[in-house]
Amino acid sequence: MPAKIRADVQRIRTLNVTPGSSGIRIEVPKYEAMKKALLKVIPRNADGVAFRDLHRLVKPHLPGEVYTPKVSVPWYVTVVKLDLEARGLIGRVPGANPQRVRRMTGK
Repeated sequence: MPAKIRADVQRIRTLNVTPGSSGIRIEVPKYEAMKKALLKVIPRNADGVAFRDLHRLVKPHLPGEVYTPKVSVPWYVTVVKLDLEARGLIGRVPGANPQRVRRMTGK
């Protein structure tokens, strides 16, 4: 059963780095909390952090009133990570396999 969309919550359309892909509309409180948490745990160093570890690393930084146990943290990590990449705030570590991400210098 699809989640109910609340009309009283403001939403943001995220960006996506994949050509031809449009962003997804998500609730502003969830976006802002995830953005803050991701930018806190993603380092600026050349090695960055493994994408697969992000959902575990951000969990302690997410407010419980926004990210309840019913909310899919890995899904929001992916959506907001793609948005932050599109905005140039984070980037993928070239040649890293599996995928790693890092904060972009000066952003």
